[in-house]
Amino acid sequence: MTKPSDNPADPFKKALANATKVMADDTDLTVSYSVDPAGISGDAMRLPQVSRRMTREEVLLARGTADALALRHKFHDDALHARYAPPGDMARDLYEAMETARCEAVGARDMPGTATNIDAKIAQDAARLGFDQITNSADAPLPAAAGYLIRHLATGRDLPPGAQNVMDLWRGFIEEQAGGTLESLQDTLADQTAFAKFARRIIEDLGYGDQLGDDPDSPDDDQEDEAEETGEEDDPESQGEDQSDEDEADADPERSQDEQQDAQQAQVSLDEMADQDMDDETELPEGEAPLDPPPPPPASEADPGYMIFDASHDEEIRAEDLADPVELERLRAYLDQQLDPLKGAVGRLANKLQRRLQAQQSRSWEFDREEGILDAGRLARVVANPTTPLSFKVEKDTEFRDTVVTLLLDNSGSMRGRPISIAAICADVLARTLERCSVKVEVLGFTTRAWKGGQSREKWLAEGRPQLPGRLNDLRHIVYKSADAPMRRTRDNLGLMMKEGLLKENIDGEALEWAHRRIVARKEARKILMVISDGAPVDDSTLSVNPANYLEKHLRDVIAMVERRKQVELLAIGIGHDVTRYYDRAVTITDADQLAGAMTEQLAALFDSDPRARARVMGIRRAS
Repeated sequence: MTKPSDNPADPFKKALANATKVMADDTDLTVSYSVDPAGISGDAMRLPQVSRRMTREEVLLARGTADALALRHKFHDDALHARYAPPGDMARDLYEAMETARCEAVGARDMPGTATNIDAKIAQDAARLGFDQITNSADAPLPAAAGYLIRHLATGRDLPPGAQNVMDLWRGFIEEQAGGTLESLQDTLADQTAFAKFARRIIEDLGYGDQLGDDPDSPDDDQEDEAEETGEEDDPESQGEDQSDEDEADADPERSQDEQQDAQQAQVSLDEMADQDMDDETELPEGEAPLDPPPPPPASEADPGYMIFDASHDEEIRAEDLADPVELERLRAYLDQQLDPLKGAVGRLANKLQRRLQAQQSRSWEFDREEGILDAGRLARVVANPTTPLSFKVEKDTEFRDTVVTLLLDNSGSMRGRPISIAAICADVLARTLERCSVKVEVLGFTTRAWKGGQSREKWLAEGRPQLPGRLNDLRHIVYKSADAPMRRTRDNLGLMMKEGLLKENIDGEALEWAHRRIVARKEARKILMVISDGAPVDDSTLSVNPANYLEKHLRDVIAMVERRKQVELLAIGIGHDVTRYYDRAVTITDADQLAGAMTEQLAALFDSDPRARARVMGIRRAS
């Protein structure tokens, strides 16, 4: 059995973890290494895995990621950030990018070495996203360009080539629209509150003022104003971690100096460790466990307080395992019969979506290539000299191609009848349409195995009915179509929704968290999750022995987690009930016949090449 100390990367990983804790000024911070995407949640930080080979790219990426996350942890206040965060999509992306740049710039003032490390991370991220190949500003993300510009102006450092390219494409526009506001950048960096107001002014200058929402500094009455002022005086967190850090440094300059020296010493030790171990070329087995394994995860990543009494009877099952092929074929035929009057309308909507996507797909080419499709414009030259180079063209991958869409369907009893039929046929048509456009589609459903509690409730009764048991039913999560399965082989599975007795109760929060985990694990660059539901989560067994808002609170927590992580674009369609109280981007359908149109229009808006048009459509389409 190999001991952890036998791994030559372990000393480096331990040194990096210690340096990160010092830099973040949080000794309770838990640092782990994983093949999962890097990030930070509370006091847990996840960094990219470092193999036994310790290649230069691995080391630089791990150090750059660690520095970026540590600086955000040290200089960023989540509550203050959320207070000034705009509700609109484009505005929120700009706001997030600029705040990230602020934290890194403030850190670079005290510890210049962090800027070099983060440059390496930015370079790798830009190369992965193909930023160095972009030649048109319309193809470059404006939020990324704004963040790069803020970092460049704040630190005076040149950016890596890919990031520099994206910034240059938008720099003229940003400086033309917001040049006056940018002059106050240096005065706001150290104060998160002032910078948040500065960022909102920049967003307004760029033409996205309609997405800012209400001014958080304009209360409805004088009483609220006094309450806010009192809260800012009494609560040290409201001032931001950066301000409290400055106060502490002013009160005790020796302590501040010691902390900087500790960080620098840890960084030096880290550099020495990396140089010593860089030559080891031994391969690391895939999926190596972190050095310090974290404790068992809670029942929900979104809410550590969410409890499940007994999850041993939950099931994630394929649709074909719930009925034999003959029954699935019969149910599918029944579904087609029920929806026969709508086939014409649904088909026209699907064709509309396909035309819009293919119109974007067919206009992007790279010319003067050594191989590919023969360029007709070079035909005469090729005929004259068949060996002439650079006579081919290659079609570029458009944004929507590297995309996966998950349709999460509410399979509760209240969906019985026409709503579930419409949802099933729309999932079918959209899956086939997007498949023809090279977009992967996954279709999932959620319900429970029993009414009013199943085996978990029986176990609860046998144990004497303990108080506040948490979720008290057995889940059933159904995979109708996986993202990689062709639609022609899974078409009949959607007929399962017509099966008598399948539709029971709905626990939306856990289903959404399940679908989010599945889609995040996909390799596609863009991920879209669409929820189709008829209202709030309902499970009589759970709600009878827990607070009345137990499931609803968990759903809100999961939605907040998904929006905060920004790995997935989340939208929803409510059938007969207003779901805009849960989801920021949602439409409400009063008549089930409208579902096909609403779903198609929302997806078409998501694939719009104009980010402003896309944000405008998605932001306005709310229930009246």
